[in-house]
Amino acid sequence: MRLNWLPWKYIVRRVARSHGLLDPVLLLSRLNRFAQPSEVAAPVELFRASLVFHARGLINARTIQTNLDWIWPFWVHKQFNPTDPAFVPRSYTITHVNLTYRNWTAVGLPDCNAYPIVDPRGLTTPFFDGWSLDGWIVSDDGEELIPSRSGDVTQHLRFDHRQLAVETISRQNGMQLSTTADVILRDGDPCCRIRYRAASDKPAAFVVSLRPCNPEGISFVHHIRVLSQGAGWTVNKNADVRFDTPMDRHKVSDFHEGDVYRHLAERPERRKIECNVGMASAAAIYDMAPGQSREVTVLVNLADDPEPIELFPADHPRTEWAEALEGICRLRVPDKRIQFLYDAAVRGMILHSPLDVYPGPFYYKRFWFRDAAFILFPMLSVGLHDRAQRLIDQFPGRQSSDGYFRSQQGEWDSNGQVMWIMNRFCRMTGRSAKPDWLVALLKAGKWIQQKRLPADGSSFHAGLLPAGFSAEHLGHNDFYYWDDFWSVAGLQAGADVCDAWNEPDVAHHFRGFAADLTDCIERSLQESDGVRHHPGIPASPHRRMDSGAIGSVVAGYPLQLLDARDPRLLATVDYLLEQCFIENAFFQDMFHAGYNVYLSLHCAQVLLRAGDCRFLPIVERVAELASSTGQWPEAIHPRTLGGCQGDGQHIWAAAEWVMMLRNMFVREEGETLVLLQGIPDSWLENGEPVEMGPVYTDSGAVTVQAVRTRDGIKVTWQGSWWNEPPRIAIRMPGRPPVDGTCGEGGEVLI
Repeated sequence: MRLNWLPWKYIVRRVARSHGLLDPVLLLSRLNRFAQPSEVAAPVELFRASLVFHARGLINARTIQTNLDWIWPFWVHKQFNPTDPAFVPRSYTITHVNLTYRNWTAVGLPDCNAYPIVDPRGLTTPFFDGWSLDGWIVSDDGEELIPSRSGDVTQHLRFDHRQLAVETISRQNGMQLSTTADVILRDGDPCCRIRYRAASDKPAAFVVSLRPCNPEGISFVHHIRVLSQGAGWTVNKNADVRFDTPMDRHKVSDFHEGDVYRHLAERPERRKIECNVGMASAAAIYDMAPGQSREVTVLVNLADDPEPIELFPADHPRTEWAEALEGICRLRVPDKRIQFLYDAAVRGMILHSPLDVYPGPFYYKRFWFRDAAFILFPMLSVGLHDRAQRLIDQFPGRQSSDGYFRSQQGEWDSNGQVMWIMNRFCRMTGRSAKPDWLVALLKAGKWIQQKRLPADGSSFHAGLLPAGFSAEHLGHNDFYYWDDFWSVAGLQAGADVCDAWNEPDVAHHFRGFAADLTDCIERSLQESDGVRHHPGIPASPHRRMDSGAIGSVVAGYPLQLLDARDPRLLATVDYLLEQCFIENAFFQDMFHAGYNVYLSLHCAQVLLRAGDCRFLPIVERVAELASSTGQWPEAIHPRTLGGCQGDGQHIWAAAEWVMMLRNMFVREEGETLVLLQGIPDSWLENGEPVEMGPVYTDSGAVTVQAVRTRDGIKVTWQGSWWNEPPRIAIRMPGRPPVDGTCGEGGEVLI
């Protein structure tokens, strides 16, 4: 039955006015006038994500503020505390969401598609968007150690060739609690393992509590049953929480009785609880004598996830951490913080690329071509080639029949990104594109050309991509140069792949398309100069310079479409540094409203490429903004320095950190490899060598080392090249430049 003949606008307007409400149809029509006309006002994918996010926020609003005597996650205790800098007033806010401490760290195994997350106080959420487990100590005289309420908490990411674990240590009132969470294999299944060690100098009880919440807010628990002999719980009738040591006592509670925390010493024991609200909680209690410690290990089988997922790739053997890390690029620097952040970032990229590549373990456990391209680039650089190929192999199957690689409808950057990363793979691995890649590239290039607007118009956007939804939160729908720069780079990349496949005619057409689009961009920039009155490159030809100009930096990094010293590119970065950076970090005041790590590093990359030493304070500030577990949320609150947007562990940010360090040691400029351009002199002060390698480039793999000697800085490099050795340029800060060619390797003293 077709209903589009019904006068929906009239009906909605009449209903609204009859209830004394503003006309929503009129308001929406007014809203659309702020943006350029486009095919899609906003992608349906965005509405879906926002609907889920704010639905939970609505539940939070109905639950948390009227039950502040509960033990809530760390962010709630901070954000709801009127004396804390994280406090957010709630008067007209319909939904209550985490805007101040969106921080968590995933643990897991290589190629395992399950990510337990740990919040900054050790609260562990085994299943995606599920309930959590927390540890407390409560003494007999009423003193307590509740990590989410405690101020003396340290947290670290522990890793070696066997494991990846988050350790949280809390101290208070003569009590100490250590919580270590990781993932292990048990009988072939991945299990979230939480090891607790509690100690107290007075009689006390150690408590493992089942919580109906996680770092985003409420997560429903309707049913809890104690397992036989007190060895754990069955939760929601589908998942078992098992203890290696049977509990001494146990308590359960529902929403109407309040948090189980309030009844640890009062309520008679029951074997099970059902809560129709979904706020059941439980406590496993272990008695401790003064000076005694208790150790309890909890296991949750991740195969019990109520939302069944494919835990491991069906056609790929399971790998341990040692195998996954074998042969990858190693970094050796004296700055322990820089070293730790690099090692953690590499593991983060491996962890988040099992079946797809994800930009985060929780809120962003989804696939986007844009994020995939930026994450795959450093993966290729450090030698994760087979993993990258396995991920790219899935791209052609995601392409629509008309050639569109859709991440979100209304974004026009993804085709260029797929073409570009496929070519990067070929160049950085020495391998050829697969036949189905080539077919996909041909369709993708034609889609770009057909999608473009007519080039013979008089508007500023003639010949560009249509107005689209802002892929990088650059503002309202507009004709974004971001899309056009990616399309140019994609067409050029497609031409390179076609040349390698001996398809010169198609390569010629693609280069012609890229040149024509470049001409349209240049004309657009010239003719729209009167809009912005600035030599930089704005977000779109219809915009003045603002923080959205960060999207145009992509023409310098990573695409290198513009010369390293292009005055428009450098003017753009200068504008951003002057107007949009706070304490050496880029503050994106559109949507993110926080420090953005990966966009800060994009500016640093442009400065590094131009030989501008202002890149280094940005790198140092980014290192300072990392959590103690070596992670960055997508955006960082300028006051709390906790996450305020997106996922609490943003893998794109981690990937950019890897790429930043890689380019500080080795970067490409045309056919030349530039070595050591970003190495600060402080790294060489103690006489220990700094080294990185093998770094994979368009020319092959190279390992670079620098060490201070009595006679100067000795620089050595050893390469394994695909074809002819590249030209080498050594550009150490404060040292004379060295140019030349090399064979397999070389050594100079500067």
